[in-house]
Amino acid sequence: MRRGVRGWVVVLALLVAGSPGAPARAAAPLPLERYFDNTAVGDAARPGTADFDGAGGFLPAGDLAAAGWTPGRTLTVRGARLTWPARAPGEPDNVRANGQRVRVTGRGDALAFLAVSTGGGAAGGAAEVAYADGTRSAVRLAAPDWRTGPLATKAVALPGLGTPSGRLPERARLYAVTVPLAADREVASVRLPYAPDLHVFALAVRDGGRGWTGTWAASTSGQPAVGPWTDRTLRLVVRGSAGGTRVRLRFDNTFAAAPVRIGAATVAVRAAGAAAQGAPARLSFGGARGVLLPAGAQAYSDPLAFAVPAGADLLVSFHLPGPVAAAPTHRLALRRSYLSGPGDHTAQRSGGGYSAVLTCWPLLTGVDVGGGPGSVVLLGDSITDGDRSTVDANRRWPDVLAGRLRAQRAVPRYGVLNHGVSGNRVVTDRYPGDGVFADQSGVSALHRFDRDVAAQTSARTVVVFEGVNDLLAGTDARTLTAGLRALADRAHALGLRVLAATIVPCGGRAGCTPAVEAERTGTNAWLRSTGAFDAVLDFDAVLRDPADPARMRPGYDSGDHLHPGDAGLKALADSVDLRLLVP
Repeated sequence: MRRGVRGWVVVLALLVAGSPGAPARAAAPLPLERYFDNTAVGDAARPGTADFDGAGGFLPAGDLAAAGWTPGRTLTVRGARLTWPARAPGEPDNVRANGQRVRVTGRGDALAFLAVSTGGGAAGGAAEVAYADGTRSAVRLAAPDWRTGPLATKAVALPGLGTPSGRLPERARLYAVTVPLAADREVASVRLPYAPDLHVFALAVRDGGRGWTGTWAASTSGQPAVGPWTDRTLRLVVRGSAGGTRVRLRFDNTFAAAPVRIGAATVAVRAAGAAAQGAPARLSFGGARGVLLPAGAQAYSDPLAFAVPAGADLLVSFHLPGPVAAAPTHRLALRRSYLSGPGDHTAQRSGGGYSAVLTCWPLLTGVDVGGGPGSVVLLGDSITDGDRSTVDANRRWPDVLAGRLRAQRAVPRYGVLNHGVSGNRVVTDRYPGDGVFADQSGVSALHRFDRDVAAQTSARTVVVFEGVNDLLAGTDARTLTAGLRALADRAHALGLRVLAATIVPCGGRAGCTPAVEAERTGTNAWLRSTGAFDAVLDFDAVLRDPADPARMRPGYDSGDHLHPGDAGLKALADSVDLRLLVP
């Protein structure tokens, strides 16, 4: 059993039917839809046919359809395949949690739910997972409120909600929430909590990426205006870490309010610029050439036999029939990617059709290779994102760490997933998590943890290297360390090994005052002494100037007194004891 699961999941022995004093056998668990007792989705023209919250409020069917959430559609959210109820507006489509025993099967790292509260605040309680081997585990299932919950963590938000007296222009939210599982056991059923304000629409076991290793990933840092792109092909350049003989890609419509259609997609090993070494390999999605990405959902391409060399540049090309006026994006790619003129250029080997340069990564969030030992996730801010490193040179410290892993045999050659977001904070959202927005510094590490760590392919270890932006914004060490501890606790609950890195100095930068320095040294003292993490990487000690510990060594400073240059980033990666990455 994974260590974190042992830490907070209580395993109970199953009472054997017929033993002396045993209670009568409980009724057999049923599929979730057999318990549906509440109607959330209604037709705006017939508001009385749905009453989600006991006051006549409902989710407008037209708004759900506009977001791509149509009856019976299977949506992949947080890495789990969840089916929106195949019910017409006005028909029961969810269950109020009241201790029902629900049949669900599978083996994986988490049990995922599409759920929401209607009680004015978060609702939930104790639930219980039953495994096929007769054991049980106690878990807690809760979800935020459909009208007041955080937009930063929602799966989808609708532009309005229905009431008996008409439409209200409020953002109605739906959430995908997960509870950890014992990954080595087959799930048989789950007992829902006794929490009538908690509504459950769907549930499924998330497989956690079994049989795959993440070789590249990027976080969605915001949803900026783009193009608009109509009938254009994007050719993105990404550098993989681990290699393999099979590949699959992940596209995310994170934060969006409307679907995006990918008409076709290919993958190739890059030769130079936008040119491929050979003919790009065609990807499929459920056997189809393209795929519709509903708002807030993601899509994985079908597994493809394709040799991905370790440490190679890949070209991921996808055609957007359009129009696309805004797209979930990772802003700071530090790689030149490409945009075509009109037409589907995904199969083109040469780069001749690609007339414009992109400096961001829209929609694409992951590349996985078959087999391998799993992945290390690096959760960070601009220093992990590589800000101020050389463009097109792959000199971020995660790139250097991946190269070290490939060059040795002492520990597994993990994939390295860079989830740094420039400007990101631990406890405060820079991007509100909804709508088109200029700031692309992302939602907080606490709010993006489920998506950028827990749902990552075959994650084994996470390194948390964040906090300086919180301190520069006035957050005190007590608040910051509470946030860091929460990240450690959530990682351990999933059975992940979790490391922390100390915060590097920023002396000489505007805003890095003596008061900020005091909070930084206090945070680092806590990190070095706390038992919240499995190990601590002392990046402060690596970069600080011995003659002036509040400042970075001149040879490591990029010049802005906050971000290391190429030499400093290499020093960070070279300082990591690779044995600390092994669970």
